[in-house]
Amino acid sequence: MSFPTPFAQHRAEVLPAWIDGNNHMNMGYYTVLFDLATDDLWDALGIGRSYKVERGCGTFAAEGHIIYEREMLLGERGLVHSRVVGVDAKRLHIAHELFRDKDGLRAAAQEFIFLNVDLGRRKVTPWPEDILPVLHRAAAAHAALPPLDWAGRRVALPAPQR
Repeated sequence: MSFPTPFAQHRAEVLPAWIDGNNHMNMGYYTVLFDLATDDLWDALGIGRSYKVERGCGTFAAEGHIIYEREMLLGERGLVHSRVVGVDAKRLHIAHELFRDKDGLRAAAQEFIFLNVDLGRRKVTPWPEDILPVLHRAAAAHAALPPLDWAGRRVALPAPQR
């Protein structure tokens, strides 16, 4: 089974409640938007709502990084491209990019590290044997895409020039 590359299933529209004092989408709502895109990705990977209900497991975000590149204004629409960047026994590294419909330019990007968690014990646990191959297939499919030069970078000011 192949996995969509990129995984572009989440469409977004900037809602009135998402507008801030600068008259554009508030920074917190980019995370909301990317969280909704994560839900779509999780369903496709078999780790969505049914995973929680049937197996008692879920994912917890452990780390995230966002880049704001262009404004999104009230009513503007966009499409989120999501990809699995990496996976190991207990973690999943994903990335999202929001592209504006009006010009196709990237408005924002965000990456996360998620942990697989046994919700009953509230402890990080390995991915189930039947889920791990699905995650690896998605990561392998997405590895064929152009690299994300922004993913994995740290937040810091440039080094002072001497």
